[in-house]
Amino acid sequence: MTWNKPPPAVAVAAADAHDTDHGRLRELGYKQELKRHLSVLSNFSISFTVISVLTGVTTLYNTGLAFGGPATMTLGWFVAGVFTMAVGLSMAEICSAFPTSGGLYYWSARLSGNSWAPFAAWITGWFNIVGQWAGTASIDFSLAQLIQVIVLLSTGGNSGGGYLASKYVIFAFHAVILLSHATINSLSITWLSFFGQLAAIWNMLGVFALMIVVPVVATERASAKFVFTHLNTDNSAGIHNKLYIFVLGLLMSQYTMSGYDASAHMTEETKNADRNGPIGIISAIGISLIVGWGYILGITFAVKDIPYLLSPDNDAGGYAIAEVFYLAFKSRYGNGVGGIICLWIVAIAIYFCGMSSMTSNSRMTYAFSRDGAMPLSSLWHKVNKQEVPINAVWLSAFISLCMALPSLGSLVAFQAMASVATTAVNIAYALPILFRVMLAHKSFVPGPFNLRRYSILVGWIAVLWVATITVLFSLPVSYPVTKDTLNYTPVAVGGLFTLILLSWIVSARHWFKGPITNLGG
Repeated sequence: MTWNKPPPAVAVAAADAHDTDHGRLRELGYKQELKRHLSVLSNFSISFTVISVLTGVTTLYNTGLAFGGPATMTLGWFVAGVFTMAVGLSMAEICSAFPTSGGLYYWSARLSGNSWAPFAAWITGWFNIVGQWAGTASIDFSLAQLIQVIVLLSTGGNSGGGYLASKYVIFAFHAVILLSHATINSLSITWLSFFGQLAAIWNMLGVFALMIVVPVVATERASAKFVFTHLNTDNSAGIHNKLYIFVLGLLMSQYTMSGYDASAHMTEETKNADRNGPIGIISAIGISLIVGWGYILGITFAVKDIPYLLSPDNDAGGYAIAEVFYLAFKSRYGNGVGGIICLWIVAIAIYFCGMSSMTSNSRMTYAFSRDGAMPLSSLWHKVNKQEVPINAVWLSAFISLCMALPSLGSLVAFQAMASVATTAVNIAYALPILFRVMLAHKSFVPGPFNLRRYSILVGWIAVLWVATITVLFSLPVSYPVTKDTLNYTPVAVGGLFTLILLSWIVSARHWFKGPITNLGG
């Protein structure tokens, strides 16, 4: 039985009149297998933690400084944020109509029409799941790199003979972090809810602490004119056009503002999912937009010498934001211990981000395998006694570990893989929205959360924004272009698309029929 043959509404109402959530899920073709313990706060917390402004801004602050500098970060944050909100609003509307763990690929199937449903689900699902795995790999590897910087600064820094970990030690850090995340995600949803809310609180308080403490401690501060208007075109990339450099610098903001589909993937464990899932998406984006800007402002007011912050010869080995923290306290108190403590605040936030990212990954893996789209699907779909998709959790951890292996050969190769996290996930966001505005603009039946007459307009804005950033983030980031300076994003994303398409043509079109009901009968 395929996805477009759910049980009659009358039968659903009779069977599940006592439980609206379970009844709605049955109406969409699935039986309840996961516990609905998540409140709207818990659902929001997971998406807010995956977005994690402390993770995204800290990790790509070097990119923001090098490409465009302060103006790109402070103004570009709102450019990316406003358009991301359009994407989030459109996704929230669809989530309200179809609150399932499958999220994006299920939406594409339901919105693309019977004949296109299997192909639409296949393309969207694989872009989403690979992008999520790459995202978890990128987050946890970024944490491993930050720990290496903390160790370097704690042992004297670059200029004081500090310990610089090898690529093998960093990979080992990455493996241990992934192992701990998989262990935590093997716990019941009650524990995950607790950790999710703790993570959201840590991220929120951490942002406010750092945005106040760092500029207050710094003995020298940048002017407002520098923070809001200075465009850094003095870089080693050979790019000096202001518009070009501004556009490239948007990557920091856009990378940070992703991962909010976690709220959709957690809907089968969320109470009143058709309302609370959409609220989780929108509130995570909105609050991240506000607190993230505060974090960027606080740090950037402590920035004075951009070339020095980016130099591999500074105490933090060229890790700009770590050098900002370290110098702020060192200039005030004669040592950088306070800056190292600030870095641990960020590190814990990144740890929570990776934890929640794996939670989202595992639910997507669970749902995709439930519909038979993955090799050995029956294995990854299994749920343990705590009603946790345990095999999906460990599969996600293993794949994320494998995705970091290229770092042992070349960081450029790893960064090419990691670029899939931003581009592929955003493509997956845009596809169901595109089907909504093009193919289902008349047949779509909205849920409790909807955009009413603005639905189509906001949807088109969202689709065009994703198309725009996909092109922009594929542009060369350095001239002249060589094998070491080539932007591998289009290669990585194009390669992923080719593999997905070939797998469809050669095999999947013969057996994958799109989302299927697991109700039996």
